[in-house]
Amino acid sequence: MDNQQALLNVHNISVAYQGIEVLKQTDLHIHEHDIVCLLGHSGCGKTTLLRAIAGLQQINFGKIELSNTIISDGQKTVPPEARRIGMMFQDLALFPHLTVYQNVAFGLRKKTSQEIKARVNYVLDLVEISQHQHSQYPHELSGGQQQRVALARALAPKPSLLLLDEPFSSLDPELREQLATQVRTILKKEQVTAILVTHDQTEAFAIADWIGVMQAGEIVQFDNPYTIYHQPVSRFVADFIGLGHLIPAKVIATDSIETTFGIIHGEIAPQFEINQEVDLLVRPDDILHDDNSTTKAIINARRFLGAEFIYTLRTADDLTVSCYAPSHHNHSIGEYLGIRLDLGHLVLFNK
Repeated sequence: MDNQQALLNVHNISVAYQGIEVLKQTDLHIHEHDIVCLLGHSGCGKTTLLRAIAGLQQINFGKIELSNTIISDGQKTVPPEARRIGMMFQDLALFPHLTVYQNVAFGLRKKTSQEIKARVNYVLDLVEISQHQHSQYPHELSGGQQQRVALARALAPKPSLLLLDEPFSSLDPELREQLATQVRTILKKEQVTAILVTHDQTEAFAIADWIGVMQAGEIVQFDNPYTIYHQPVSRFVADFIGLGHLIPAKVIATDSIETTFGIIHGEIAPQFEINQEVDLLVRPDDILHDDNSTTKAIINARRFLGAEFIYTLRTADDLTVSCYAPSHHNHSIGEYLGIRLDLGHLVLFNK
């Protein structure tokens, strides 16, 4: 994404703790109304980047601009409360001694009582907290309801930018995905620009317009979710995003490779030469269950997902791959499954 007229510009920032660089010359440019997700393993620097944007972490080098105003540059920093940035924390940080209404109204103290009432009622209705719950305390709500109140409180002051740090991590997976989808709808309706930090790919795909995959203090790929999944730029991204396996292949023409599944045709990047040994990324949706196929693989493991199974397979030449199959195709571990490869495009890496 280019940085022309971006709401947030993070230019070449670095953060170090006790001489260890946690963020390494990181760039990030976010346009108004976009929802961005920073995705990566624990310790990759994603929360540090979020804290630097919020003003809770001093940067050592580079600069951060919000609405064309420098808010951090390694020399001086605008205090968090003066940045018009909202935050929704992992632990929610709701005040236990305040009611739902009072929690949401907390950041609106400079407004008239009439303005406060109108705004609190509006955002609580937006996140589907009913009127009778306004007088309840956080401990009287379910985990999902507490998440909604925390979001309402973060939205109430109409921040220029909303930062969400693993906000759904305490919820069970089904509720997490459901709430992520609803949060996206709310943010889009309110035209809020937001950055979400998570290690959960399902959550990232459900909520984000753009995903920045982080590794060891760097954003190694920044793109829309579809491209991140289908066109990973490195082995790390290919391995981290989705469920996939790298299998050996050989380039035999400018548009063909040879694999254990036979010859596969597709576009091949010019850096790969004829006769070069490469690795091909194969995901479960690239392998079709086909009883008539001459290629068979033994089922090593299986996982029931309701509408479908995901089978982990071992081919005759000892390669591990995975495939999806409808749940009425109920095969047992140790059975042989007919499979064929159906790739829409080729994702290759140097061996």
